[in-house]
Amino acid sequence: MAIPLLEAIDINSKTITGDALLTQRRLADYLVAERHAHYHFTVKGNQPGLRANLVLYFQERNAPDAVSVDFDHGRIETRKIWTSTELNGYLDFPWVGQAFVIERESINKKTGKVSNETAYGITSCTPEQANADKILKTNRDHWCIENICHYIIDWNFDEDRSRIRTGYGPENISRLRRFAVGLIKSKGGSGVAQKMRQLTMNVRSVLDYLRMTKNSSVPCT
Repeated sequence: MAIPLLEAIDINSKTITGDALLTQRRLADYLVAERHAHYHFTVKGNQPGLRANLVLYFQERNAPDAVSVDFDHGRIETRKIWTSTELNGYLDFPWVGQAFVIERESINKKTGKVSNETAYGITSCTPEQANADKILKTNRDHWCIENICHYIIDWNFDEDRSRIRTGYGPENISRLRRFAVGLIKSKGGSGVAQKMRQLTMNVRSVLDYLRMTKNSSVPCT
C-alpha cells in the first residue's frame, strides 16, 4: 500500500519515515533508487536478523552522540541516540547510510514513575546528510504524528475499548473512523470533536455538511 500512495507525492530529496511494518527491502529500493528520496525506518521483530545485528553492535555504548529533553504532557522525557556507519556494508539491507539506537526515559511529573524504552533503526542518510541531532529529531517528529492520529481516534471514538474483534471488522471500522476524521479535517473549520457533536444524530446536518443533496444549505463551520 505504501508505494502506490507515494506515487502521487513529490518525495525527491525528502526523508520518508516508517515504523517497523514498513521496514522492507523493496520499499527501501523504491525510495532511494527510484524516487531519489531517503528512508528512516524502525527495526523490530519482523526483521529478526537485522535487529539482532543492531542489538549486538550497540550492546556496549559510551557517551551518546546527541541528547534531547522535553517537559510536555506531564512528563520529563529524555532521549539519547548513538549512530554508526560501521555496519553499512555488513547489514543485509539496501542503501544503509547509518544505523542508530535511541534510548527514551520518561518520568511522570505527578507520580515519579519512570519508564524506559530502547528503539533500533536505520536510515539511508549519511552523516553528512543527517547528523545525530537531525536523526533524533526525525524520529521524534515521526512519533508525534503517530501519537496525534491515535489520540484523535481514541478520544472521539473510544477505539481502545471497542469490542469489534471478529474477522476484518476491527480493520474495516478503523478505516471508516480515519476516513471520517480525514473528511472533517479536509474541510477545515472547527475541531473534529466539536464538528462530530454538531453532526451526531442529525442526518440532515450530515448531508448539508457533505453537500450531498441539490438543496443543501451552506454548511456552517
